[in-house]
Amino acid sequence: MRSRLIVLGVLAAIATGFVAEGSIGPIPLNCNRACLENVVEQYLTALVARDPKRVALSADVKYTENNQSIEIGDGFWKTVEGRGNYTHIFADPEGGQVAYMGTMREAGQPLLMSLRLRIELGRITEVESVYFKPGSGGPNDIAGMDKPHKPEEFWFKSIPPAQRMSRQELIAVADAYFSGLQKNDGKGVNGTGTYPFTEDCHRVENGAPTTNVPRPADAAPDAINGFWMDCMSGFKLGYYFIVQNIHHRRYPVVDQERASCGLT
Repeated sequence: MRSRLIVLGVLAAIATGFVAEGSIGPIPLNCNRACLENVVEQYLTALVARDPKRVALSADVKYTENNQSIEIGDGFWKTVEGRGNYTHIFADPEGGQVAYMGTMREAGQPLLMSLRLRIELGRITEVESVYFKPGSGGPNDIAGMDKPHKPEEFWFKSIPPAQRMSRQELIAVADAYFSGLQKNDGKGVNGTGTYPFTEDCHRVENGAPTTNVPRPADAAPDAINGFWMDCMSGFKLGYYFIVQNIHHRRYPVVDQERASCGLT
């Protein structure tokens, strides 16, 4: 069956003009989680080698870096020095997409890279990449993420099919977070009085904890800092009212097996 699918993938790719001269063979049409994770590894290997021909790209692949469309092989492809130590992959076999969050190396230091790959007819048709570099604003701990590090085990637990949330339910939960954050007034998502948090919710931004940080012993009794609070307390206080708009939300990668949803 596998060899038959690979042959079909080759024929489909040739028929649509997707096979680029000198590129490697197509990706299996029935690309499951393991297959998608392998596609990410192939892409990162090609990226570090600075050779796009080492990955199965469509002839008309759309490539962006920080929301700017450029030719694949340009941009970070010319400056990358290697992979870092942090890797986290989210797979969406049903949607034919896969996402990666991890550290890469450039100019002698680590940076954070978020990557999304879309696969159609055995070829990667979209590559969306976002880079967060040292010196960028906002909370971050890039060096800490680049230490030999593995995400918490719960991220990798496979949820039994009967217990999995639907794609729509996962997207709704993720979107509720951003709706509660946007123009945060402490009244809940759209005035419902509720927010989509568990009691042990913890938030990490670019490797840096932004909730549940221990309150300093010398802090003034009336001092307020959102980093010292849990997720729910900060939102109920309306602490994030300064966030006025989270626009153009889309959720292209939905990992139902591990209950994850990716916003871009």
